[in-house]
Amino acid sequence: MDFLSYWWVVVLLIIVFSGLFTINQGYIGVITMFGKYQRIARPGLRFKIPLIEQLFKRVSTQNRSVELEFQAVTQDQANVYFKAMLLYAVQNEDEETIKKVAFKFISDRDLMQALIKTIEGNVRSFVATKKQAEVLGLRREIVQYVKVEIDQTLEEWGFHLQDLQINDITFDKMILDSMSKVVASNNLKAAAENEGQALLITKTKSAEAEGNAIKISAEAEREAAKLRGQGIALFREEVAKVCLLLLPS
Repeated sequence: MDFLSYWWVVVLLIIVFSGLFTINQGYIGVITMFGKYQRIARPGLRFKIPLIEQLFKRVSTQNRSVELEFQAVTQDQANVYFKAMLLYAVQNEDEETIKKVAFKFISDRDLMQALIKTIEGNVRSFVATKKQAEVLGLRREIVQYVKVEIDQTLEEWGFHLQDLQINDITFDKMILDSMSKVVASNNLKAAAENEGQALLITKTKSAEAEGNAIKISAEAEREAAKLRGQGIALFREEVAKVCLLLLPS
């Protein structure tokens, strides 16, 4: 075999080995041929037709998280500031789902922008129907509303919302100061009411004790008078007996 034959063998081996590639666990490869979708490649060592097929994208099937910070306005025109954490993932590993994920958006950055704006829009539309005083107690309701509203949209993109956690809800400083004053006023009112109740109980118990003392004293005096009357009657009876004995027969 001459040198030229060796050269062709080397070139052929290079071409063949150039078709080998690996997909890591937690990813699924998307293969295209002449720019058109061809098939998916699951984790492990895979082969594509050299110079014809291309590894278009590796789609992650792992959970992804992103932190959100945005503002909404309540029905009574109060600014509310949210800090939230979003957890989402590819809906499943089916071929049709992977195709949606791979081709719906140009890049992950575009997907992220669309996802964040969609969630912010849903939260704002919910908060706009509520008053400022209600928002703090509606954390769970906000999350449930967003999940219901956004699940269908994410399904069209090939994703599923795993969790949405609203970690912080704050208002403008003026509103926070006003809320603090209201809380302080309510606390003072409650303290005054408790103090009044305590004083009333104290006076009631004192009056009951004084009444009981008077009652006991009156009972004792009545019993003493009764005993004195009985004593005088007995004394008179004895005197009468003595006088009868002293009378001459």
